[in-house]
Amino acid sequence: MVTRISLIVTIFAAVLALVATANDTALIPADKSQLNTWFKANVKPLSTRKGELDPNLEFAESAPPKVIKVRQDGSGEFKTISEAIRSIDVGNSKRIIVSIGPGVYNERVKIDRTKPFVTLYGLPNNMPKISFNGNAAHFGTVDSATLIVESDYFVAANIIVANSSPRPDGKTPGQQALAVRISGDKSAFYNCRFIGFQDTLCDDRGFHFFKDCYIEGTVDYVFGSGTSLYLNTQLHTLGDSGLTVITAQARESNAEDTGYSFIHSSVTGIGNGTYLGRAWKTAPRVIFAFSDISSVVTPAGWSDNNHPERDQTVVFGEYKNTGVGANPAGRAKFVKQMTDAEVRPFLALGYIVASRWLLPPPKLAV
Repeated sequence: MVTRISLIVTIFAAVLALVATANDTALIPADKSQLNTWFKANVKPLSTRKGELDPNLEFAESAPPKVIKVRQDGSGEFKTISEAIRSIDVGNSKRIIVSIGPGVYNERVKIDRTKPFVTLYGLPNNMPKISFNGNAAHFGTVDSATLIVESDYFVAANIIVANSSPRPDGKTPGQQALAVRISGDKSAFYNCRFIGFQDTLCDDRGFHFFKDCYIEGTVDYVFGSGTSLYLNTQLHTLGDSGLTVITAQARESNAEDTGYSFIHSSVTGIGNGTYLGRAWKTAPRVIFAFSDISSVVTPAGWSDNNHPERDQTVVFGEYKNTGVGANPAGRAKFVKQMTDAEVRPFLALGYIVASRWLLPPPKLAV
């Protein structure tokens, strides 16, 4: 009898686990028109997921969020975003939404790791822009970013972030200029735009989700050691002079479970000869699936960065992409045209363990 009861308990627990992680296993549909329907079915609000999320996140979201208004005209609590961030208590444990009014905010914003559960929110039809001209020569590469996020459970929605430094000339050192560095864990970006040249987005470390975003740059404009899923993201290369590369993912061995998965993305731009990624480190992992790749991409598609020994360790995968730049015929020999089984882990929210933390984008009347 005890054995039978134990078996029943085990089966029941397994069923509960399956229910709790169902949104982690549902594959992203091949039909792009079904994306939003799929997303709503698999990323549900807190009210239907109690007991499934990380406990500290569930606690943070259990009460209506505190809203801090930033308005350049003085009608909010603060005129700058940085002032609003400074007002948040160290060790904050509740969701705080910084509601940012329209306009260009010329400032460098940093949210350190002592201030989790922060959301930056703008109106989707009148998005605020955060702009700064930091570069590596003055701040170091990773601290040159206009927006630096080191805290966990960060969310941004309807925000433009730009680095206004001039385009690097390829000769002068220290011209890397980041728009965003995201170093916190379990963070999401909805309908955001990241503008820069070299190193636009430092997807540094942690689980991250990007949906309906736009990223613009020249060289390595998505780089770092993050484990991230990019859904319906436009990658726009400003080419026509010098080296142009989209990704420089920094995985250094197969023991590291990091990488970037771009699903239903569009690769656009100026010029041609752009690489989807290069082997900046020993074992980068980048996947493009169901994506539209224009002629801006070179026929080889990817670069081993003049390290032929890395041909054996890189994971550069493609799956059912379309467009002139997606033709597999001229691809470099180390590029993998993935099978259904090989691509499956990268086509589900489980890649970023989303069932534990990912919530729908906030909605707020700014």
